[in-house]
Amino acid sequence: MFDENGEKYLDCINNVAHVGHSHPYVIKAATKQMELLNTNSRFLHDNLVQYAQRLTATLPEKLSVCYFVNSGSEANDLALRLARQYRGHQDVITLENAYHGHVTSLIDISPYKFNQLEKDSKKEFVHVAPSPDVYRGKYREDHPDPASAYAEEVKKIIEETQKNGRKIAAFIAESMQSCGGQVIPPVGYFQKAAEYVHAAGGVFIADEVQVGFGRVGKHFWAFQLQGEDFVPDIVTMGKPIGNGHPMSCVVTTREIAEAFGASGLEYFNTFGGNPVSCAIGMAVLEVIEKEDLQRNATRVGNYLLELLTEQKQKHPLVGDIRGVGLFVGVDLVKDQQKRTPATAEALQLIYKLKEQQILLSADGPHRNILKFKPPMCFTMEDAKHVVDKIDVLLTGMYTNEGNSQPESVNESISHINGAACRQENGFYSDKRSVSSKRLRT
Repeated sequence: MFDENGEKYLDCINNVAHVGHSHPYVIKAATKQMELLNTNSRFLHDNLVQYAQRLTATLPEKLSVCYFVNSGSEANDLALRLARQYRGHQDVITLENAYHGHVTSLIDISPYKFNQLEKDSKKEFVHVAPSPDVYRGKYREDHPDPASAYAEEVKKIIEETQKNGRKIAAFIAESMQSCGGQVIPPVGYFQKAAEYVHAAGGVFIADEVQVGFGRVGKHFWAFQLQGEDFVPDIVTMGKPIGNGHPMSCVVTTREIAEAFGASGLEYFNTFGGNPVSCAIGMAVLEVIEKEDLQRNATRVGNYLLELLTEQKQKHPLVGDIRGVGLFVGVDLVKDQQKRTPATAEALQLIYKLKEQQILLSADGPHRNILKFKPPMCFTMEDAKHVVDKIDVLLTGMYTNEGNSQPESVNESISHINGAACRQENGFYSDKRSVSSKRLRT
């Protein structure tokens, strides 16, 4: 990514520019189709069918019906409608610290957001299960079976809900929590939670908006980390699907889609699945395959984890390293035993990195977790460069403990927009930039 003066920034956080900023193949596909035709989806077009076929080919067989929409929030909102129509139930189980979108229906099921409001902001139809976090959560890495223990919490919620005469429509979970702190659920958790939810007449919604499209490396979808025996009932996708172009999708089973259609309320989306969006979506899938970006995510992600693990052994501030593929979290702590969140240190670190043309972010309920989710063309050289800089900055924190924090540390950084990855590497000059500059790709 480049600012208006041509200075280069290394993007470690932009999972929207999934295959790289301004990828020429994606741009060419978009401009070619726009020159030919773009119209609303009342007019049938081959791109719509072809893209749906390409997309569903990456998913388990029963996930076969696509609804194309325009943003992750719109996808999750539609997923709730599908779930509620399916059996006529209304209540939703969500996870602690979850974030699913900015529209009213999704703020209602996003503790990451509604907990910032007044005390009684949680709606009566919303039920919050513990985040399946084995580092900071209720059941940790020393528990013999954290997956079953966290699933039992879901079962308890269902039982209590039923006692109160309410019915569960859906359990919704990000396949890996991003805003919640780069949380990777223990294997087996989704299967057991889904068993309880299905028994109650609900459906399982896997939110892949942040983490889908090969980011985890070994699989195309993050929910597949749970094992081949787990298949959600509804999958939502967004952000990386169009490499920055506003598009998204909901994929579900034929049974759920038919129940939705039987309501008598026609579903129509003006721009969802338009010819240009579908051309872009197909181009993104082709780039992922042609440039072998899943394998790159595994190779570079493993290297990044190795480098960060070395930092954990070296710096007491590094409490936990967790991740898979190019989805990695670094949990900074003031005390290794108590796991006290090092919030101020995390904020200082990301601002210092930005001054050195590296864009990283901190998130989680305590804003103490450094999150890596770069474009998929991120290289081993990029990984080495950013970790070397983190090493220097962490070392400096010990030698300058008496210094006051910069004013910028007190600012909210949850929405710092980073970016940048090009196939050639030229990010390693010693020039420094003013952190407030506007950036352009």
